[in-house]
Amino acid sequence: MLDAWIIKRVDLPLTAVARMLKTNGIQPDQLTLAGFGLGITAFLSIWMNYYIPGLVFILLNRIMDGLDGALARLTGPTDAGGFLDICLDFIFYSAVAAGFALASPEANALAAALLIFGFVGTGTSFLAFAALARKHHLTSPAYPHKSIYYMGGLTEGTETLVFFILICLFPDWFPFFAAVFFILCLITTATRIFTGYRTLKAVAKH
Repeated sequence: MLDAWIIKRVDLPLTAVARMLKTNGIQPDQLTLAGFGLGITAFLSIWMNYYIPGLVFILLNRIMDGLDGALARLTGPTDAGGFLDICLDFIFYSAVAAGFALASPEANALAAALLIFGFVGTGTSFLAFAALARKHHLTSPAYPHKSIYYMGGLTEGTETLVFFILICLFPDWFPFFAAVFFILCLITTATRIFTGYRTLKAVAKH
């Protein structure tokens, strides 16, 4: 819901840093893999109840995610890079939830399971539509720079990051925040399925 607004405001600084990285021969896929490594470090930190360090690694992961895209736009985006980026992003999201479940199974396991359920819904509806949108040569006017059709919703990357910040700052409140975000994920999934179905149905008639 907020991604388009945020992207416009961070694009300039990300592009400036990406230009320096390009000059030094850094490749987008290298940033993607490094960012994933930071994400897994966040997962391990949260598992060990180090929530603030976990948050730091989450923020670094998200910065790297923005930088790899900015660098890809300078060097020329590839299907392989886009595939790697989106796969590792969704693994990272679920890893954060798993970290909280492992950190305190009695308190967090049920909420984490619901959260991962929600992530599966938003992820599958997002990726399934993106695959078919490409087949029909559909493009997203709100996110023209993305390597695949980027379908919006209530729980996009910005909202997910805000959620991660909250649960790391207030880990005892994880079940509550996870339950709220799970409901938002369900709404996002439902709207994506409805919108995607109607869009593809309309395309098939032409």
